Amino acid sequence: MPVIKPISDLRNNFNQISEICHEGGEPVFITKNGKGDLVVMSMALYEKQQALLELYQKLAEAEAQSAAGVPRIPHKDLINKLRAKING
Repeated sequence: MPVIKPISDLRNNFNQISEICHEGGEPVFITKNGKGDLVVMSMALYEKQQALLELYQKLAEAEAQSAAGVPRIPHKDLINKLRAKING
């Protein structure tokens, strides 16, 4: 269930909101005059979401290349090529 706090809590109880973000691993939604205004989250959660976004973008690019008929390298050939690079 999402944590929703008024903006006054951000000002008056920042440490509590920080603790909720870090311990729960979820964002805290901040309201202003009864309406959604901000989302506060830990750096760890932000970085995780950014990494997922980057992964989804790369997967979408790979899907587009696959649909366009871009030549592929078989898995076995790729592994052999990587091993050759590693082993010199």
